[in-house]
Amino acid sequence: MEYLDFEMPIKELEDQLEKCQIIGTESDVDVTETCKKIEKKLAEARKDIYKNLTPWQRVQLSRHPNRPYTLDYIRAICGDTFMELHGDRNVKDDKAMIGGLGKIGDQSFMFIGQQKGYNTKTRQYRNFGMANPEGYRKALRLMKMAEKFGIPVVTLLDTPGAYPGLEAEERGQGEAIARNIFEMTRLKTPIITVVIGEGASGGAVGIGVGDRVYMMENTWYTVISPESCSSILWRSWDFKEQAAAALKLTGTDMKKLKLIDGIIKEPVGGAHSNREGAFKAVEKQILSAFDELKDLTHVDLVAQRMDKYANMGVYKE
Repeated sequence: MEYLDFEMPIKELEDQLEKCQIIGTESDVDVTETCKKIEKKLAEARKDIYKNLTPWQRVQLSRHPNRPYTLDYIRAICGDTFMELHGDRNVKDDKAMIGGLGKIGDQSFMFIGQQKGYNTKTRQYRNFGMANPEGYRKALRLMKMAEKFGIPVVTLLDTPGAYPGLEAEERGQGEAIARNIFEMTRLKTPIITVVIGEGASGGAVGIGVGDRVYMMENTWYTVISPESCSSILWRSWDFKEQAAAALKLTGTDMKKLKLIDGIIKEPVGGAHSNREGAFKAVEKQILSAFDELKDLTHVDLVAQRMDKYANMGVYKE
């Protein structure tokens, strides 16, 4: 288990608890009461730390190396029913963008999302979750397939941004993302979007135009990463914590600004501390959102989605 800087008090208490249990096992000393006291302190420390997280600490949690990724959620929610689909029918299959059909109960969904790697080899294979234009075109192809067969779409957002390489720009990165946004606004099937990790820039928005948009508690969603914002405004990454606060990137901020529809509570300690709890929370939210949308006609569905995004950013002086 890896710990972030602000989680070190938890690590210390967990180490104490482990040592206490070892002493109890290896000797005749009764350490039950001592262990209970440490467990109580540990529970209180977890509660205090995670209820007062700063925006930057939430950014750190969203990037935790043990945090579950898109395929983890899909496999946990769909089990053996998930069938991955490949290729954009134009250039190649982008490994940073995954998609396919899966079932929750008796209902089929088209799942689409960015996928990161778990180690150096798989991170390179997945291009660190940064999709090329063919990734967005694959996503659009799968959305159009879902529309054709009346299957709702679920998109899971977790990317530091679209791939900014020269070859991506040569193949039309900006056009691919813009095309997705345009097509998603008028897709005639329900779209449910969940930010499960990093939601950065157009890379996230390229599959993030949903009828219902949710953020997990320890995620972020904004136009630029705190580090990049800091480097532009202050010419240094040293002000990333200030940038994170100023960007209003947390779920709470986004909900206040009416840019998302809800926040999915994570288990205490973050999604990585209790994966099953996180999987169940996301599954429950997907089914709840689908129940709200399934009886709408295609006309009403598209009209409501158009109104939802047209009203964003509107204000009165």
